[in-house]
Amino acid sequence: MTGFQEYFSETHNMVRQTVRKFVEREIKPFVDEWEEQGEFPRELYLKAGKAGILGIGYPEAYGGSGGDIFVKIASSEELMRCGSAGVVASLGSLDISIPPILSLGTHEQKSLLVPPVLKGDKISALAVTEPNAGSDVANIRTRAVRKDDHYVVNGSKMFVTSGARANQLTCAVRTGGEGFQGISFLVIESNIPGYSVSEKFRKMGWWASDTAQIFFDECKVPVENLLGQEGQGFYGIMQNFQNERLQLSVMANMTAQMALEESLRYSREREAFGRPLSGFQVTRHKLADMATLVEASKEFVYRVAAKIDAGINQVKEISMAKNFACTVSDKVTYDAVQIHGGFGYMREYLVERLYRDNRILSIGGGTQEIMKEIISKYILE
Repeated sequence: MTGFQEYFSETHNMVRQTVRKFVEREIKPFVDEWEEQGEFPRELYLKAGKAGILGIGYPEAYGGSGGDIFVKIASSEELMRCGSAGVVASLGSLDISIPPILSLGTHEQKSLLVPPVLKGDKISALAVTEPNAGSDVANIRTRAVRKDDHYVVNGSKMFVTSGARANQLTCAVRTGGEGFQGISFLVIESNIPGYSVSEKFRKMGWWASDTAQIFFDECKVPVENLLGQEGQGFYGIMQNFQNERLQLSVMANMTAQMALEESLRYSREREAFGRPLSGFQVTRHKLADMATLVEASKEFVYRVAAKIDAGINQVKEISMAKNFACTVSDKVTYDAVQIHGGFGYMREYLVERLYRDNRILSIGGGTQEIMKEIISKYILE
C-alpha cells in the first residue's frame, strides 16, 4: 500500500521481546500473590532497572536507553501482559513523575534526580491531586513559602501512586497567588522532617499498587529543588497530562485486548447445551463487536501517538483517544465477564481483575468529563 508504514519496527519488537521475557520471569509467577498482599516487593524496581526496563524511552545522558514514543508503548503493552495494572501503575509511576524534571529541570537537576530512579535505586512519584482539588488543578492549596535558601511546604496530596514507598515526589505547590499562575513544581524527598504518609488506601482495583495520601508539615525543601521558574508548574502539569493520557489509553487498550483474548479462549472451551459457546451466534457476534472496538481504539491511539512523536499538537485528539479507549475497555471488560458467566465473577479468572482495574482509567489523568470539556473547547473555537 502506497505510503503505509508500520508503527512498530524491528527495534520496537526487540524491546517488546525483552520486556516480555522479564514479565514471564519476574512478574507473572508471583502476580496473584502480590495482588492479595496489596503490593509487590521493592526489589522489583531494582530488577527492572538492571534489565533496562525503567530506562526505556528516556535520554541516554541520564541513564536511559533512548527511543521514540513507540518504544515506550511497546514496553507498556508487554508490561500489561502481566495481568495486573496495579503492578504496572506503581512500577511505572516514574513515567508521570520524571518527564516534568526532564522538561523543566536543569542539567544538574536531571543528572542528580533521574539516574537513581531509572536504576531502580529510588522510587519516584507524581503528587498533584489534593483532597479538595482533583480535576480542578488550578485550585491546589498545598503552599510553599520561600525563606532564604529553602521553601517551607504545608498541605497534603491525595491518591499518590507509589505514594507509600516513594523516595522523591515531583510535587505541585502554590508559590504565588490564586489560579494557575501561582503553581510551581518542587521535587520533595521523603526523608525530610515533617513529611508523613497515610496508610495504604484499600481500592476497588489496582490492588498491587500502593496508593496513599502524603502530608507536609513545615517541610523545608531546598530552593535548588524548584523545577524551572516559579509559576511554571501549571504548564508542566498540562504538558505532562498529554503523556499520562497516552499511557492510560494504552493501558485501556491492553485491558480490553486481554479481556477479548480471554473471552475467545473461554468461548471455545466452555460448552453449553452440547456445544461450545462459540457455536452460538449471539456469542460470536458479541466477540466480533468486541474485536472491532479493540482494533479501532488501538489504531486511533497509535495514530495520535505518531502525531505526538512528530511534534504535532494533539491535545484535542489525545483527549478523544483516551475517552474512546476507556469507553471501549468499559464495554469489552463488561462483555468479557458476561461471557464467562459466574466464573467471570471469581477472582481466579483474569477477567474479574481486568473488570475492576479498568474502572480507574476513565478517572485518572483527567476524568471523562474533563476530556469532553477539552474536546468541546477545541471544536467550538
